[in-house]
Amino acid sequence: MDKIIKDLTSRFKVTDYIQQRPNMAYVTVQKELAISLITHMRDIEGFTHFVLLTAVDWIEDNLFQLTYILNSPDKKVDLGIRVMIDRENPTMDSAHHLWQQVATYQRELKEMFGIDFPGSPRVDESFILEGWDDIPPYRRDFDTLKYAEETYFPRDGRGSNDPAEYMKKKLYPDEEK
Repeated sequence: MDKIIKDLTSRFKVTDYIQQRPNMAYVTVQKELAISLITHMRDIEGFTHFVLLTAVDWIEDNLFQLTYILNSPDKKVDLGIRVMIDRENPTMDSAHHLWQQVATYQRELKEMFGIDFPGSPRVDESFILEGWDDIPPYRRDFDTLKYAEETYFPRDGRGSNDPAEYMKKKLYPDEEK
């Protein structure tokens, strides 16, 4: 893996190399080089299996982090490729041409985070939230409590419990405080 990372550092200017465990590492790459790097990993380095695409909302930094996880079945290693994109204009080139299932992940990220992948098949169709007209619910500025209070009516029997105390009572009913 060290040899691959050294090559990627010079060729694609990757940064923030993190060796999570012997068979799992992460690198960060500039948005403009990400699809080229992913293509290189598939076609040259043998990372032929696409594992997943996910996002993190770094609201404090006004960024989204996309993470593409690729696997090399021959080398038995995983590589996470991280890309930081602007939260105000969240667009990223599509990778659906490399693996068809990428389009499904991109469609989900469009709906749940508002990240656009122009040219990705069906990216503008509803995925889960048919008729949703609020901000994307996985963004950290989406107020889930406010949404729940405005959407659902209170019912008798509903209550709130401290999970730690509630589980102690359930697991150890005979124990006194």
